[in-house]
Amino acid sequence: MGKTIYVGNLPFSATEEQVRDLFAAFGEVTSVKFVNDRDTGRFRGFAFVEMGAGADEAIRDLDGKDFGGRDLRVNEAKERAPRPGGGLRRRSPYRTA
Repeated sequence: MGKTIYVGNLPFSATEEQVRDLFAAFGEVTSVKFVNDRDTGRFRGFAFVEMGAGADEAIRDLDGKDFGGRDLRVNEAKERAPRPGGGLRRRSPYRTA
């Protein structure tokens, strides 16, 4: 079964291909997902990498490693906590459309 890895403190100039190549040295990379800001669409400086065998070694060896002038933060991704909400969205009385 695969493992999802959080990769933080990535330089804003990094590409998915560069991150894939970095992790591929430890095993097969299933996917790389860069996280972008919802409003601006700009890269937020972190990504998630999915890989099978070699994930633990990648976490151990790449955490704190310099990549593009920045020290990476690499660890196993944690399950996202449920967000409150889900209720009805109220419309502003000043909205015309």
